[in-house]
Amino acid sequence: MPQEAPEPWKWSVGEASWVGLPPRQPPSRGLAGGRRERLFGRQPLLVEGGGGDHGRSVSASSAAAAVQREAAPRQGGAAGRAAARQPQPGSPAAGGAARSGGRGRDRDRRDTEYCRVGKQSVLIMLGYNSALLQFKSQAEYNTFSNAVKRCRSQKKNSVFSQRTDEASAAQYFQFYGCLSQQQNMMQDFVRTATYHRAIVQNYTDFTDKVVLDVGCGSGILSFFAVQAGARRVYAVEASSMAKYAELLVRSNNLSDKITILAGKIEEISLPENVDVVISEPMGYMLFNERMLESYLHSKKWLKSNGMMFPTYSDIHLAPFSDEQLYMEHYSRANFWYQEWFYGVNLSSLRSAAVDEYLQQPIVDTFDVRILMAQTVKYTINFMEAAEEDLHRVEIPFVFQMMQSGLIHGLAFWFDVAFVGSLVTVWLSTAPTEPLTHWYQVRCLLQTPLFAKEGETLSGEVLLVANKRQSYDIHIVAMVDQTGFKSGNIIDLKNPFFRFV
Repeated sequence: MPQEAPEPWKWSVGEASWVGLPPRQPPSRGLAGGRRERLFGRQPLLVEGGGGDHGRSVSASSAAAAVQREAAPRQGGAAGRAAARQPQPGSPAAGGAARSGGRGRDRDRRDTEYCRVGKQSVLIMLGYNSALLQFKSQAEYNTFSNAVKRCRSQKKNSVFSQRTDEASAAQYFQFYGCLSQQQNMMQDFVRTATYHRAIVQNYTDFTDKVVLDVGCGSGILSFFAVQAGARRVYAVEASSMAKYAELLVRSNNLSDKITILAGKIEEISLPENVDVVISEPMGYMLFNERMLESYLHSKKWLKSNGMMFPTYSDIHLAPFSDEQLYMEHYSRANFWYQEWFYGVNLSSLRSAAVDEYLQQPIVDTFDVRILMAQTVKYTINFMEAAEEDLHRVEIPFVFQMMQSGLIHGLAFWFDVAFVGSLVTVWLSTAPTEPLTHWYQVRCLLQTPLFAKEGETLSGEVLLVANKRQSYDIHIVAMVDQTGFKSGNIIDLKNPFFRFV
């Protein structure tokens, strides 16, 4: 015989009443009277009390205010970004080391959903726990419903949502929700050890302080902050990795120190301002994935005398000569030269293929002897920069050639500095330093340029942000003494991983 349904418990004081179904009873999915919607991802909505006489009643207006107040902190959606650089699907690095992608609709048992029951009631479901909110009047119900709509609208119109294509964000968060990708990043010894040293050696900046970890991933930087003496760490992660980070916090008995907030830094709320912001927001060529903007956005929670780790970054560029690389890249298009591919003539697409392959940035490492001039450096001070400063980045350059030869393109790498009260620690991705999972990035010119020793190469690198969480890179270069020019438009979102 089927089991008899347990008796619900009910609170009824004031203008609205709660009716709760006993815990761990799956709610009915066939309720008459309306549609069922997902509220705020993992957000538990106003469900309090445990049964019997323990609970509370609120007016619909109070419930509406609480929705607006409580919806932001846990919306499931550092910009949380972890830190393995994200390869494109199907690239050689897609399964290896490679952090700006889908977090699918993560529907674990904590997701909050609701549906309208009749004209003046709402059934709220949090996993297997449910509560029925009954309103005394249609006006009270409308107040509550409008508040929910406003919260949902605020989420859709967040800074992150406005600058990011939905499909790109879905892919991004799905990628960083994988433990394998977190492992790739954590096993980058240079990266992880440098962060640990920067935080722990500057323990005076963390002792008894409140810390914000933007895009915490596994939460490893949050653990470092606690090791350095932090009183409280708020770790924000937008991918499904948040649940693993929470598990690590509990299993390490640090729930009293580290609070995991599932959501984007642009959409969550903190209960207090923080003394230090920590993050690993760097992508390939520093800018890829556009998490630097999320890192800068987090400053709205930073106290006026607060600190940021990292504090600033330098991106370096220099011309290089590499005939083998250029011909190798160019010849990839020879596939499209075939005039009899299973009876199909492909040659009409070869020109388009050459253009596309030359627009790919090349992620690998190289011998510094291919560099033809001293580097030019462009600095971003995270304490002073605004998000808008990264929408369009102009880097002018003038190189004094140290050797004669063909210039095939420009090479890029970056360093970041952690400026603490006790010591400044550097993390470098330079080709002269131990290799990291960021490698270096090279961008080819459409046509190589010849320059003699002593001549100057001048021009500009223009990075224009796009909604695919990356940049279009416009390069213009000219040998001043001859007037010969070349350039290219690089799609930073579509790198070629040559290191495999």
